[in-house]
Amino acid sequence: MLTKRLIFTLLYDNGSFVLSRNFRLQKIGDISWLEENYGFASVGYSIDELVVIDVSRGARDTPKFCENLKLLTKDCFAPIAAGGGIRTLNHARDLLRSGADKIVINSALHDQPELVDDLATEFGRQCIIASVDSQKIDNSYRVFKHNGTIEIGQSLEQFLLKCAGLPIGEIYLTSIERDGTGNGLDLEMLDSTKHINELPLILMGGVGRADHIVAGLKDSRLDAVATANLLNFMGNGLSQARDSAIANGVNLPLF
Repeated sequence: MLTKRLIFTLLYDNGSFVLSRNFRLQKIGDISWLEENYGFASVGYSIDELVVIDVSRGARDTPKFCENLKLLTKDCFAPIAAGGGIRTLNHARDLLRSGADKIVINSALHDQPELVDDLATEFGRQCIIASVDSQKIDNSYRVFKHNGTIEIGQSLEQFLLKCAGLPIGEIYLTSIERDGTGNGLDLEMLDSTKHINELPLILMGGVGRADHIVAGLKDSRLDAVATANLLNFMGNGLSQARDSAIANGVNLPLF
């Protein structure tokens, strides 16, 4: 039986961690707030991977983001993937030096596919996560870049076919419509993923309860489910969700 993964995502915006709903951001608190109120040292024992994305609007302060990333790695022993606005090899190097194990690429998949080749040459394709943001428009799933603000003019199925031809290790697919709603994952979106050549697939957007996580992890098309819902899974929420998934027959690593 395929081993699944439970992933938690932190969204960062110019010094603060944020909640996102349909890609509109709400400030929650800085790294000190996260440590004091979220019990983040224990969260690392409830998840299989942590994803940290710089979704800052406007100019990004990469050194400050890297400082926060270093602080997170002190308390989290799960593998960490980081990204947001990566446009150069040096940017990716900075994230990896700051504690990331993998890098997350989004807009560059469309704008700079040659960068993906360069990243894979230096770090290996297993180090690269292709992040794809999609929204259903007129019964067709469309792909967006730049924090969901610009449609690229391709269907999700077309773009995933392109991604499958790039040297990437896995795909991190986010539903813009479901993002932050807590209404459950958009499993219908997975019908557009048939051409990814068995690349591991992560789905995010819509998780609000433990049963949403269980439903996603039980879907044979998914390798992992991610949630960025800070408030719904405070305290032991992620631990309980993990226990629920295992109780429902999901093959998650046992800690």
